[in-house]
Amino acid sequence: MSISIEEWTPRTRLGWLVKEGKITSIDQIFAMNAVIMEPEIVDILLPNLKQEILDVVLVQKMTDAGRISRFRAVVAVGNENGYVGLGIGKAKQLRTAIEKATIDAKLNIVPVRRGCGSWECSCNEPHSVPFRVRGKAGSVEVTLIPAPLGVGIVAGEIGKVILRLAGLRDVWTFSKGETRTTINFAKAVYNALKNTNKFVTPVDWGKKAWE
Repeated sequence: MSISIEEWTPRTRLGWLVKEGKITSIDQIFAMNAVIMEPEIVDILLPNLKQEILDVVLVQKMTDAGRISRFRAVVAVGNENGYVGLGIGKAKQLRTAIEKATIDAKLNIVPVRRGCGSWECSCNEPHSVPFRVRGKAGSVEVTLIPAPLGVGIVAGEIGKVILRLAGLRDVWTFSKGETRTTINFAKAVYNALKNTNKFVTPVDWGKKAWE
């Protein structure tokens, strides 16, 4: 649930910088290599954030008092324009688990580098990934491959949701491992998108850090 900037009382220095207007873009936070510890920062800097529930399962834990059952929710958030996050939440009540997962996803939001890395297209529009990139989680490994304009998102249902929230419209995917494990498959796609910013390409040489 979003909150207005007047009602918000920050608990971190970064939060106060956002509330006082000294930080007006989330790109400035990533340029500072700062850690986002308050979901309200994301609510204010990315007001058009959308969320999707990827998976909800009932998990059990054995304790001295017996078997305890809780809900585990996996939620993805994104503005469909270059930012995506993935979160996991556990609670006895389903609504609380989803809220926890949403907060966790906002705290884990990352920028996604987009481009047109397909030699068949070369339109220079940010509709796909700029190069081949891999992500891994558990036994699942996902490779994102640049696709020409009009191909669409060729991936499983979970992958389609995350890639769409990140703002990608055309991409091929190749996956291996136990892809039926929703949480690991989602993490692998998220890690692949996160890895798009692991290094600087020649296109970025003339840009400033916050552009």
